[in-house]
Amino acid sequence: MSLCADRVTWNRSGNLVVDGVSVSPEPGQTIGLLGPNGSGKSSLLRLLSGFVKPTAGVVTLDGDVISELKRRDVARKVAVVAQQVDTDVDVSVRSVVSLGRLPHRGAFGSDPGADHGAIVDALAQTGLTDKADRLWHHLSGGEKQRVQIARALAQQPRELLLDEPTNHLDIHHQIELMSLVSRLPITSIIAIHDLNLAAMFCDQLMVLQNGRVVAAGTPGSVLTEELIAEVYRVQAVITDTSEGMNIRFVPTVREAD
Repeated sequence: MSLCADRVTWNRSGNLVVDGVSVSPEPGQTIGLLGPNGSGKSSLLRLLSGFVKPTAGVVTLDGDVISELKRRDVARKVAVVAQQVDTDVDVSVRSVVSLGRLPHRGAFGSDPGADHGAIVDALAQTGLTDKADRLWHHLSGGEKQRVQIARALAQQPRELLLDEPTNHLDIHHQIELMSLVSRLPITSIIAIHDLNLAAMFCDQLMVLQNGRVVAAGTPGSVLTEELIAEVYRVQAVITDTSEGMNIRFVPTVREAD
């Protein structure tokens, strides 16, 4: 059993932002959510996280309706990495990562050994062991994103939801972060804009438009020149290389008045 959505719809303040979407990833898969701004990617992640309840349909976690579960119980299995997280308090990397252990603390505290082991493992997986004592405000944007992923991994979840984690990162850090996520032995669902990154690192893709799924499947079957033209309204040229799929966008030349 895992995290699933069955024909979920969300009508937010009179606007239909998610319309009959189903998601049922295989354990360990990396799923990319694609689509232009306003297509429903972030809204679908909010439904999957249980932060909001669908207007229709149901999201389940191990067969239980996620909105009926305690947030602590959900957080022990599902971790969320938001687009941008910041704080006015200059805390250490280790302190931020340790926040991932909060769902495992009960009325009588927690297991210090388990907490320490989870934090050490999360720092190691994200390449942050030597930066554990660095202060948050001294980190680069890419390092802050890795810290947020480490915090999520310290939860020891089975499912990881990421909302456009490569935004505002340079190319090096985009590839580094996506490579990290794709190697993790957990199920990941990622809202992402960059089609080439999605093709490189995702096992399956779902393309959303106006809250609906218009295509789903492997990157090779989903990302076609026709679909990109229809959904993104840009012309693209797709070629297969020895390194994989390459998508090149063709600038639109405006005629002179």
